[in-house]
Amino acid sequence: MMARLNPYINFLDNARAALEFYQSVFGGELTVSTFAEYGQADDPADADKVMHGQLEGDGGILLMAADTPSHMQPAAETSNISISLSGPFADDATLRGYWEKLSTSGAVTVPLEVAPWGDAFGMCVDGFGVNWLVNIGGPAQG
Repeated sequence: MMARLNPYINFLDNARAALEFYQSVFGGELTVSTFAEYGQADDPADADKVMHGQLEGDGGILLMAADTPSHMQPAAETSNISISLSGPFADDATLRGYWEKLSTSGAVTVPLEVAPWGDAFGMCVDGFGVNWLVNIGGPAQG
C-alpha cells in the first residue's frame, strides 16, 4: 500500500465555489457531497454545505475540502499552512499556468521569478485565502 499525503482545506461557507475554482485551475474530476446527503445536517443552515469535496486534478493533483459546520464555528480566519506546487523545468508552462490562475484570483506575496537557488519561485494567496508556493526547477545545466 502506498500512503498519500494531500491537503484538506476547510472553508466557512464557500467550499463548493473554491473547489469549482480549483477545478478550473487544475482540471480533473470533482465530487461534492453535502451534510444533508450524509444525514449530518443537525442545523438546517448546514444542509447544502460541503461535508466532503474532492478534486482529482490532472497530473496527480489531489485536493479535498469541506465547509465548517455551524456547531464548529467560528473557525480560525488565518492559516499557518501553505500548499506547494513544484516540478521540473520541463513542466514550466503547466506550473506557470497554475500560477497565473491562482495569483490573479487573489494577491501575489512574492513574484514568480528566479530565486537565489536557481529555480523560479513565487508565493500568492488565492481569492479564497489559501496560501500557495510555486517552485519551478531551473533549466538543466550541461
